Amino acid sequence: MSLFKKLFSKEKKESLDKGLEKTKTSFFSKLSKAVAGKSTVDADVLDELEEILVSSDVGVSTTIKIIDRIEARVAKDKYLGTAELQAILREEIAGLLSESNHGNETEFVLPSTHKPHVIMVVGVNGVGKTTTIGKLAAQFKKAGKSVVLGAADTFRAAAIDQLQIWADRVDIPIVRQEMGSDPASVSFDTLQSAKASNADVVIIDTAGRLHNKINLMTELTKIKRVMKKVVPGAPHEVLLIIDGSTGQNAFEQAKQFTLATEVTALAVTKLDGTAKGGVVIGISDQFNIPVKYIGVGEGIDDLQVFNKVEFVDSFFK
Repeated sequence: MSLFKKLFSKEKKESLDKGLEKTKTSFFSKLSKAVAGKSTVDADVLDELEEILVSSDVGVSTTIKIIDRIEARVAKDKYLGTAELQAILREEIAGLLSESNHGNETEFVLPSTHKPHVIMVVGVNGVGKTTTIGKLAAQFKKAGKSVVLGAADTFRAAAIDQLQIWADRVDIPIVRQEMGSDPASVSFDTLQSAKASNADVVIIDTAGRLHNKINLMTELTKIKRVMKKVVPGAPHEVLLIIDGSTGQNAFEQAKQFTLATEVTALAVTKLDGTAKGGVVIGISDQFNIPVKYIGVGEGIDDLQVFNKVEFVDSFFK
């Protein structure tokens, strides 16, 4: 099977293509200027390419890996024209991403080993956390799963109200208390409710503040401990939401949250409004945590399961 065989539906692929348009246009515009008047991939072209990848927020470590691979190709193939550079870049980036064993799903799926599947969502305020939770809940419901939301970000009244709006919009039950309530208590009640209703999946929102990492760590640890009393092994997934449009700040947020709690999956949002989509390549390569979802638009269906093959295909289309 070809690496670039189409896996997504036509609608999903069009949404992904459109969502990456700004990143792709910016990247290939810079690349065209870098190779203008050049006939071979020489040291100058590679230096320019390195600068382009870094400025596209691929990240320094991942950029060096890609450049090293292209240098090896140039040395091996002896003569390499700039006309072939795009194809080689595509192959090397796809190869780099394929070395990790995640990012090949095409649908929103849940493990069949336990019920309910409990997802604890973390991330700083403003990254699209509540919106992502709402869209994720909608996608699971669309897939025939019953969902319960837990509003455990009790630090901000707006966070509870925003999650309530999403719950109403997609007609999904929500467990909430007043602002300032104990987040662990909300989580406990949410899991009790989910068990009573035999729900398939629980999504718990948590407070998005990093300015005091010790307090955040204590709070998240307490939430986890309380969850386990109701559902053994919960949370089964800790999903970190990061804003792709912040580029290198997204890397920093990922680092900080992984120090505060054990993160098992990432969702990168707001890729449609930025030319910094290369951050997905760097984050997928650098963190030993799978990028599970990407946000490529405003619509509910514009939260997609991250698929490396389709992502690279849309990036180079």
